[in-house]
Amino acid sequence: MKKSVLGAILLVLVCTHGALAQKEITLEDIWTKGTFSARGVAGFNSMNDGRYYCNLDEKQNLLRFEYGSGKLVDTLVRMADIKLANNGNAIELYNFSWSDDESKLLIATQSESIYRHSSQSIFYLFDLKSRKLIQPVQDKVRYATLSSDNSKMAFVRANDLYYYDFVSNAEVRVTRDGKENAIINAATDWVYEEEFAIWKGFSWSPDGKKLAFYRFDETKVPEYEMAMYGSLYPKQSKFKYPKAGEVNSVVSILVYDTKSELITEVQTGTETDIYLPRMMWTRNSNVLCVQRLNRLQNKLEILLADANNGKTQVILTETNEYYVDITDNLYFLQDGKTFLLSSERDGNNHVYLFDLKGKLVKQLTKGNWDVDDVYGVDEKSKKLYFSSSEENAAERYVYSVGLNGKGKSKLSNGKGWHSASFNADFTYYLDVFSNINTPPVYQLMNANGAVVRVLEDNKSLQKKLAEYALPQITFTTIANEAGDAMNMYTLLPPNFDSTRKYPVLMYVYGGPGSQTVLNRWSGGNFFWYHMLAQKGYIIVSIDGRGTGFKGEKFKKCTYLNLGKYEIEDQIFAARKLASLPYVDASRMGIWGWSFGGYMAGLGISKGNDVFKAAISVAPVTNWRYYDNIYTERFMRTPQENGKNYDDNSPMNHVDKIKGNYLIIHGTADDNVHFQNAVEMVDKMIQKGVKFDSEFYPNKNHGIGGSKTRLHLYERMTRFILEKL
Repeated sequence: MKKSVLGAILLVLVCTHGALAQKEITLEDIWTKGTFSARGVAGFNSMNDGRYYCNLDEKQNLLRFEYGSGKLVDTLVRMADIKLANNGNAIELYNFSWSDDESKLLIATQSESIYRHSSQSIFYLFDLKSRKLIQPVQDKVRYATLSSDNSKMAFVRANDLYYYDFVSNAEVRVTRDGKENAIINAATDWVYEEEFAIWKGFSWSPDGKKLAFYRFDETKVPEYEMAMYGSLYPKQSKFKYPKAGEVNSVVSILVYDTKSELITEVQTGTETDIYLPRMMWTRNSNVLCVQRLNRLQNKLEILLADANNGKTQVILTETNEYYVDITDNLYFLQDGKTFLLSSERDGNNHVYLFDLKGKLVKQLTKGNWDVDDVYGVDEKSKKLYFSSSEENAAERYVYSVGLNGKGKSKLSNGKGWHSASFNADFTYYLDVFSNINTPPVYQLMNANGAVVRVLEDNKSLQKKLAEYALPQITFTTIANEAGDAMNMYTLLPPNFDSTRKYPVLMYVYGGPGSQTVLNRWSGGNFFWYHMLAQKGYIIVSIDGRGTGFKGEKFKKCTYLNLGKYEIEDQIFAARKLASLPYVDASRMGIWGWSFGGYMAGLGISKGNDVFKAAISVAPVTNWRYYDNIYTERFMRTPQENGKNYDDNSPMNHVDKIKGNYLIIHGTADDNVHFQNAVEMVDKMIQKGVKFDSEFYPNKNHGIGGSKTRLHLYERMTRFILEKL
C-alpha cells in the first residue's frame, strides 16, 4: 500500500524523547570509540551430530555446549594444551576448521590479505586425541584443506598446487608451471575473486583420492600497475586486471588422481572466451559438476564430468534475455538422482528441483517475490530452508518448504530482518534478528521456529541509545516517473518542526540487485546519518530501478544502459522531495560510495538544477575502466555498446556541474582504480569546473583504518556543513 511522503514522514512526530535523550553523536563515537557497537555471538559452530556446538571463550579455549540446554559439556581444546605442544608458545585459534571426523583442528595464523578475500597463512594441525601439534608446511601458503580421511592436506604455494601426505610425511607437488601474473593453479585470478566470489580454486573428492582444481592462464590479460608509497622510490604493484572489452584468462579445470599421479583435463569445449564460475563434486567421487557461462553471461550450462577421463555432458541450460546471476544455490541430494538450483526463469528468483538429466521435477517456491538465501536441505524431513522478500522487499524472513513444493511455513517472528544458520541435522538454528531501531538479537530456535533461548539481546546498547536524541526512521514508497513504487527511508532531525525548511542529503548506491532501504540494524554510516540529522539535515535513501528483490524486470530494466534510469529516478525523487513544504529546495545533496559514487557524479552533473552538493567516494567515472565480468554482465562490451558507456559516464557531463562537488579516492584501490578519479579530475580541470578532492595514500576500495576512516568522515562532514 502506498503512503504519501508527507504522511509517512509526519508519523515520526508522535515519537517523543525522554529527558536523558539529549546527547549528541560525535564522529569519534562512531569510528574510534565504538560507542554504538553491537555485541555478537561469535564462533557458534555446529558439531557433526547436531546435538552440540563449539565456541571459543575469552582465553581461546574451545568449549563444547549442548544445543538444547546451552549447558557446557566439556572443553575440547585448552590453550594450555596448544602452548604445551608448541614449546610454550600460544597460537591464536580464531581462524580454524574441523577435519571431517572432528578429530583434528586445522588452524590458520599470521594471515595476511592478498586482495579482498584471498589471503595466505601459517597453518598448524592439532590432534585432539594425542594432543600433538604439528606444522606440516613451514612457510605461508594459501587455502590449506584436509582430505576427508585426514591423510593429506592440499594447499597453494606461489601459484602451484601441493599436498602434504601425513602417511609418508612428504610434500607432493602437483603442478609446476605456476608463475606470478602468468599461470595460476588452484587459486583464482583477480576478477573471478571479485565478481564470482571464489578464491580457493581446488576441491577434494568425497573419498579424498582426487583433487579438482582450476588453472588460469592470464598471460595475455592486460596488467594494471599502481604505486605503493612509503619509501624513497615507491614500489609498483602489478596485477592482471581485465577491463571491459579486454582479454580474459583462459580457464581450465583439471583433476589430479593421488594414486596414479595423473592429471586429467575436464572437457569444457573448444571456446575459451567463456567463464567457469563454479565447480563442485557431486555425491559421486568420480563425477564433478562444472558450470559454464558464456562471455555475454546470458547462457549458463550445468555440466557433469567423468573425473577419470574428463568427458562431460550438459544436463541443464539456463538462458536469459538479460543475464544469468551466479549463486551457490546448487545442491545435489543424497538420493544421487536429483539436485536443487535457484533460477529467475519465471521472473522471480525461486528454487527448483531437477533430475540429473535436467528434467524439471518440481518448482519448490513460487510467487511475486524473491528467494534470497538458501540455508540448506534437511533430507531426513524432506524440507528446504530459505529466506525471502515475500512480505516486504526491505525485510527478510526464514521459511521452510517440503521438497514436494508443499507445506511452506514461515518460521520467523518479529518485523524486520532475519538471517539463519542451521546446525548439522537441521534441528536448531541461530536466528539473528534486527530492525532499523533494534540492535541484533541472537536467538537459538528449534526447527519449527520456536525460541529455545536468547543468547544476546543487546539490551545494554538499547539502554545507551536512549540517552541520545535520535531521529526515528520511517519507511515508505515514492513513485518514479514510470509509476514504479520505489522503497524509501527517511530520517528527520530530532524535534522536527514542519514549519521550518531543512536541507536534504540523499544516500545512494543503486547498483544492480543492491538495496540500501533495509529494515535491519546498521552501524557506521547510519549513526553518521543520525549525527547529521542532529545537525538539522533530513537524510533520505531510495532504491530505484535496477535494485533488487522486487522481481527480475525491476532489477534488469537497466540492462545496456547502466546509470541512465538509476539517476533519473534519484533526480525525479529529489524534485518531489524538494516540493515538500519543510524541505529547502536550494539545499539538496547526494552522496555515495563505489557505484554510489558514480551515481553522485551523475547527480551533480545531470541533476545540476536539483543538487547543490555531491560527494563521490571511490567512484567509477567511466565503465570502460572497470572489470569486464561485472561491467559486461550489464552493459556488454564497449565495442558493442560504446555509446551507452559514454552517455552514462560522469566524465562526459562535467561541463554541466554547477554545484559543490567533492571526489575522494584511495590511491591503492585495486577494485575501482584511482585512475577513475584522476581522469574525472582532469576533465573538470579542462572544462574549468571548480571541485574539491581528497585522496588517501595506499588505501584500497574500503579506505579503512580507524584514523583514516575518522579523517574521511571528518572531511565529508565538513564539506556537508559548509557546502550544503
